[in-house]
Amino acid sequence: MRLISKKTKYGLRALYALTRNFGNGYTLVSRLAEDEAIPKKFLDIILLVMKNSGLVESKPGRGGGYYLAKPPDQITVGAVVRLMEGPLAPLPCASETAYRPCEECVDVSTCETRLVMREVRDATAAILDRRTLADVCLRTEKLRAANQKLLKRIAAPSKISSR
Repeated sequence: MRLISKKTKYGLRALYALTRNFGNGYTLVSRLAEDEAIPKKFLDIILLVMKNSGLVESKPGRGGGYYLAKPPDQITVGAVVRLMEGPLAPLPCASETAYRPCEECVDVSTCETRLVMREVRDATAAILDRRTLADVCLRTEKLRAANQKLLKRIAAPSKISSR
C-alpha cells in the first residue's frame, strides 16, 4: 500500500495548527514551523502549494502570516491528501480522477485486482472525505482533555490511609 509522504504529514499538521488558530488572525511561518516541528524551508514549499490551490491565504509583512482560506469545517482531509499525494487509488486503473488502464491488463472490467483496489480506494475516500480539519481537531481536543483527566486522577493522592 502507498503511504503518505512527510510532505503530506507536515501539511496536515500545519493545517491543524491553522485550524486551532482559526478566527484569531495570522500565524507566522516561523512560529508554525517551530510549534509543529517542521523544517521552515520545507514548510514554505508546502504552504506555497496550499496557497496556490486555495487552501490557505497569506498576508506578507509585519503582522502577516498564514490563515485558512475557508472555515475548517469546509476542508476535508481527503482534499488535502489528494492535493499533496495525487489520487487516492493504489492503482491507476482504480482511480476516479486519474484513471489509466494497466499495461498488462487483459480486461479491465473483470480484472480481479482492479475490483479489490477499487474497494480500497472507495473505503479510503469514504473516510478521508468525511473528516474535516475541524472534526479532527475537535476529536484530538477531546482526547487531550480525557488524557489530562486520567493523569490528574493517577497523580492525585490516594484517599485510602495506610494502617
